[in-house]
Amino acid sequence: MTDIDVAELQRRLAAFAAARDWGQYHTPKNLAAALSVEASELLEIFQWLTPEQSAGIMENPESAHRVADEVADVLAYLLQFCAVLGIDPTAALAAKLERNEKRFPLPGAPEPHDRHSSE
Repeated sequence: MTDIDVAELQRRLAAFAAARDWGQYHTPKNLAAALSVEASELLEIFQWLTPEQSAGIMENPESAHRVADEVADVLAYLLQFCAVLGIDPTAALAAKLERNEKRFPLPGAPEPHDRHSSE
């Protein structure tokens, strides 16, 4: 993995879109739709693969390239969506992970006393 700054990627995406006058199309609705389409294109690569085939998808350079491109498209639209709505994607993920760690404790971990509380 590389240490690429998310904010820098968002700036580059914004500059790329601005240079082409695409900002007018980058509404939350349009970006959410584009994100869904790109996620579907990622899914399409795996659609008819067995679990074993899907686990080895990155072993073939051609399929690995397709997967990486679709991942890039999904991430690009997600970062643009977050920028338009003022969401810090890393902060949103950290907060969600924290909630999930509380919501789904490790098996055998003692439950908080207030887990079933009405308060």
